[in-house]
Amino acid sequence: MLRKTLSVVILGITMLVMLVGCAGETEIVTEEEQLRVALVIGLLGDRSFLDSAAAGMAMVNEEYPEVFTRIIENADVGEQQLGARAMAEEGYDLVITVGFGSADWTDEIAQEYPDTNFAIVDAVLESPNGTGLTFREDEGSFTVGMVAAMLTETGKVGYIGGMDVPLLRRFELGFIQGVKYVDPDIEVVSGWVGAFNDPSKGLELAMTQYAEGVDIIFAAAGRSGEGVLQASRDVGLYSIGVDSDQDYIQPGHVITSMLKRVDLAVFGAVSSLVRGELTGGQQIFGLAEDSVGSTFLYSDDTVFLREGPDDMVAAIRADVIPAITAAADKIASGEMCVADYMELFPCDNPPQPGGMP
Repeated sequence: MLRKTLSVVILGITMLVMLVGCAGETEIVTEEEQLRVALVIGLLGDRSFLDSAAAGMAMVNEEYPEVFTRIIENADVGEQQLGARAMAEEGYDLVITVGFGSADWTDEIAQEYPDTNFAIVDAVLESPNGTGLTFREDEGSFTVGMVAAMLTETGKVGYIGGMDVPLLRRFELGFIQGVKYVDPDIEVVSGWVGAFNDPSKGLELAMTQYAEGVDIIFAAAGRSGEGVLQASRDVGLYSIGVDSDQDYIQPGHVITSMLKRVDLAVFGAVSSLVRGELTGGQQIFGLAEDSVGSTFLYSDDTVFLREGPDDMVAAIRADVIPAITAAADKIASGEMCVADYMELFPCDNPPQPGGMP
């Protein structure tokens, strides 16, 4: 069965990336009592990971107009640190940072301001006032690996990551396991851009993989991934997006996207703050939480299902969606697990190559 319908539309995200700061229009509490939340982040506009975090703040504005929200975006990490520290100094109730590379300095600031709540996406904080919002990217990548394996005509699929770091290796290993679960003989070719903001290099790597016989590429590379999606259009082949629903970027060529619902994690942290229930520690978002996975798990009306080739669309509806839904249910229930590259989650019953029913 299909999971929950996507709650954030692309037009809303496109408008959101123009935002620097935002606040609900209606105040129902005094200024002194009003909760204040800041999101400190890199430059918006990637139509992927960062924009998804900002979309979470848009959800906060809609649901909790009494909460004052502010987005501080800056490409310079040093400036992000200064922004986070300034928000804590001003007495903000919650400061949210983004990315595994921000963990050390977020923890340092959190320890200096114990009365401020901190949350970070993709890392865990040691401070008792810090909440880690972490994802099972391997589980979500498993589902799009299955999609690629079931639709490839060449028996060769690709993966392109932004940077060769453990987190992106988690994406890669999950993808490979999904491919091999369908057919162990399918070859997976991997490449690394070396940055999250270099679409030209992403395009170049993708062109190389397509020339080598790959016909579907999963791009987990931030803005660099847009080059991969463009390459799939340029050569008339196919790609898979990441983090946000990117199917619309190259209609008819982006088969699906591996959703990583950072928006839900950010919104959930603020919701917990509003209820007075935000606590330190780690929160995990995976298939069981409906927070990762192919867009096909969440909607039966995707861009590709409307604009893709008829034969592929028919195969997706008849075979792919039932198969990945069954696998996702097994993983969510604990009947099957995905091996984690970072070895943070035990896995006693991994998917067997060629084990798909």
